[in-house]
Order: sequence, then C-alpha cells, then structure tokens
Amino acid sequence: MTENGHLIYTGNPCGFVVKTGQRTIYHAGDTGVFLDMALIGRLHPLDIALLPIGGNFTMGIDDAVEAVKMLAPRTVIPMHYGTFPVIAVDPQLFRKKVDSTTSAHCAVLKPGQTF
Repeated sequence: MTENGHLIYTGNPCGFVVKTGQRTIYHAGDTGVFLDMALIGRLHPLDIALLPIGGNFTMGIDDAVEAVKMLAPRTVIPMHYGTFPVIAVDPQLFRKKVDSTTSAHCAVLKPGQTF
C-alpha cells in the first residue's frame, strides 16, 4: 500500500483456508494481494475464494483479479466494498474482469444473500 508515493507497512497478510467435508474455502480477510496466494491455491485446490475489492485498507479490483489468477478458485465472491464511500467500487466491474481473464465464476451477492 502506498501513501503519497511512500510504501506503508500494513502488517502481515492473514487469511484462512477452511476445509469442510465437501468444499475448500479461502477467506482472505482484510488484506492485499501477496505472492503466497499462488502457493495457497496450489496446496489447497479451492472451491471458493472470498476476496476484498474495496481498495482502501485492502486490495482493490485489479489486485483482487490478480489474486484470483494466483488462487485459481472455481468460484470467487467479492467482499469488503460499498459499505462506506472510501470503498465504494462496482462489483460488476470485478465480475467482468474475472470473467474475461480467468476461468473462475464470480458470484456477486447482495447483503444477506447466501451462497
């Protein structure tokens, strides 16, 4: 993350791989894109990845698309956007970029909707 052209240390990335009897899910938490996402995707073939796209405090749309490429999930669900002005982004733009550059299905959910 940068501010006024200076690199800012924002801590270690943290996410969770959750394995159930039927699915493997990656929840990226509040983080940016990081190279070990490729390793996570290789070691734990993912059914679903939940990725932030808001762009402030977390990865934005373009970085999240790069994360999808590295993680290679079957489905990606965008999160952490649109709840206040500084993270107001269009999830449909994310969906279009995912659809055009990856083989993942992008499921944009409405508040309260389940998948």
